[in-house]
Amino acid sequence: MIRPTRTVRVAAVLAAATLVLTACGSDSDSGSDKKSDSDSGATAKSDGTLTVGTLLPQTGDLAFLGPPEFAGVQTAIDDINAAGGVNGEDVVQSKADSGDGTPDIAGAQVDKLMSANADVVVGAAASGVTLSVINKVTDAGLAMFSPANTSPALDDPKTDKHNLYFRTAPSDVLQGAVLANTIIEDGHQNVAILARQDSYGELLASQVEKGVTAGGGKVVSKTLYSADAQNFTAEVNKIAATKPDAIALIAFNETTKIIPAMISKGIGPKAQQIYFVDGNTADYSKDFPKGTLTGVKATYPGAELKGDFKARLLKTDPNLKDFTYGPESYDATMLIALASAAAESDSPTEFSKEIIEVSREGEMCNEFKACADLLKDGKDINYEGVSGPVDLGDNGSPTKATIGLFEFGAENTYKPIKYIPGVI
Repeated sequence: MIRPTRTVRVAAVLAAATLVLTACGSDSDSGSDKKSDSDSGATAKSDGTLTVGTLLPQTGDLAFLGPPEFAGVQTAIDDINAAGGVNGEDVVQSKADSGDGTPDIAGAQVDKLMSANADVVVGAAASGVTLSVINKVTDAGLAMFSPANTSPALDDPKTDKHNLYFRTAPSDVLQGAVLANTIIEDGHQNVAILARQDSYGELLASQVEKGVTAGGGKVVSKTLYSADAQNFTAEVNKIAATKPDAIALIAFNETTKIIPAMISKGIGPKAQQIYFVDGNTADYSKDFPKGTLTGVKATYPGAELKGDFKARLLKTDPNLKDFTYGPESYDATMLIALASAAAESDSPTEFSKEIIEVSREGEMCNEFKACADLLKDGKDINYEGVSGPVDLGDNGSPTKATIGLFEFGAENTYKPIKYIPGVI
């Protein structure tokens, strides 16, 4: 991994988002490591085999994220096992479907993973799903590691009461700042925000609003909608009445209903600059007529997907069309395995104490065998991920990350414009 060198600063926007966008930031002050002193309150279990349970979307609004995430986990497991496994045993995966966000579905699937003796739950993709099951998972003494959660609510110590939750996706404090920065740089002053009424949509909308306002723009409308709504006419009419020159749409798959509603009201992509986020940056080539999304811009967390790693994901799943959060899923699995190797245990209450340690402030390595060999020699390691630096702070969230900026073309698919690194 070559560290990026380009520096991006917009003082007012970044101050509002309480972060600095920069190419090279120092590691966060380690201070007192709350994770290393974790006490799960549950009996740590160990059967000698590290079992990774995956609670990722096979159905529902985020189903397009499932294939790259599952592929990322499986590619990591294949690499780990090819290098001899963890503590002399192959890593095992047990799959479950996080569903469409309904807590009952996710809860039942967590039960499935527990029955399979999972030591850690990789997932969920949606912050709302994670929030609905995190207590169930961690109360049982299992670790939880999401490759895609971005809600700032998950950094609240009250949410992770057992100190067993981690993530490789950065908080939306960063994505919100980058999106707001982009909107202001594009010259837009009257901005409307249309967002899901849930922990993901509300908090990301708030970050965008802060950034736009601090950058000298005006949020003329911030409208929240129910994710279960059958139509979005009222919300679209409300936005149209404010005559925005740009619209940030913070959504999931309901984008396929909202965009036609916007077009019918004269505020679609051909009339206003539209911006998407990670929840709706997807391949829409089969959903809209050609040219519908031309010029729409989008952001989502993640460093540039290098060709060699893309090829590895495609070897795992030749049918992949989206790659979002595939690298983060790979890195989450790698950090879990390296932590288990460092702890010499597959007990989640033991290896969870090592996850932050193997992510930062040691000798840099980027492959499982090289990292594991360093651990055997008694050395501290700093795993450098395929998704970029994965230095985790004391709260288990990344302190460094990259946000990609993309643009949709005539085929209703997206291509990268640039990648913006930052320190949170």
